[in-house]
Amino acid sequence: MKRHILTAMAACAATVGATAADITVTARPEAAHDTISRMIYGQFAEHLGTCIYGGIWVGEDSPIPNTRGYRNDALQAMRDLAIPVLRWPGGCFADDYHWRDGIGPRSERPTLINNNWGGTKEDNSFGTHEFLDLCELAGIEPYVSGNVGSGTVGEMAQWVEYMTADAGPMADERARNGRKEPWKVKYFGVGNESWGCGGQMRPEYYADIYRRYSTYIRDRKDNRLFKIASGASDYDYNWTKVMMDRIGPGRMNGLSLHYYTVDEWNHKGSATQFDTDTYYTTLGKAVQMDSVLRSHTSP
Repeated sequence: MKRHILTAMAACAATVGATAADITVTARPEAAHDTISRMIYGQFAEHLGTCIYGGIWVGEDSPIPNTRGYRNDALQAMRDLAIPVLRWPGGCFADDYHWRDGIGPRSERPTLINNNWGGTKEDNSFGTHEFLDLCELAGIEPYVSGNVGSGTVGEMAQWVEYMTADAGPMADERARNGRKEPWKVKYFGVGNESWGCGGQMRPEYYADIYRRYSTYIRDRKDNRLFKIASGASDYDYNWTKVMMDRIGPGRMNGLSLHYYTVDEWNHKGSATQFDTDTYYTTLGKAVQMDSVLRSHTSP
């Protein structure tokens, strides 16, 4: 497809003096050799600001029009965007999140202090059931990010079992909380930004931690996990090398890369009030994404 588009562009360049009516561009997608994965258009839902509470979730008793507690406008927007995959609960929030706080009767769930984003209080009314049911309603593939930083191996193992097992004590507990059938959960992140807010770990240490935690999150009858390790920050190519060298084949299906288009992390500036230089700096960083990926994936 690239070759045909370039040929069409060359034809356009050769007819600079012609009118728009004289120019014909033909795209032949059937001739393309490469396929872009639709998963690159995925989205991220973290407990940050009003992304979850007030943004996606308002509760069933809210005066805001909703379906089972999800804002109708947000739900429709997700459907319209045809989001392929949605990651939750974080981000930095994931390594402070304990999934048992977000199941059972909502009135009995404990309050959580969001230590990562503003110290806000959250009532945990949006938890595992709410997220996975949202994905089903909107036709989205869920991506769950597990707690390695402050969680335990057993906690993570039981969470996976609670979501995906068709029988056993975790499945029975899930049924008591209103969901008899297991969910389909393919993508599972074993920690998040483990070099930073996820535990300030060194790559050698995290590689061993990953091997341990990933051992105990198991495939269930009809559910096969795609296990994702916490990847590097921006240009930390050593982190990627250590992951590839130390985790070994068969244990890791994916490696996330966290890349930010800000010039300085501690001086990110306003999301809406910025000057021309900041705008072009952001675009320039975005353009670098391809070269950064190539450097991380090169032998």
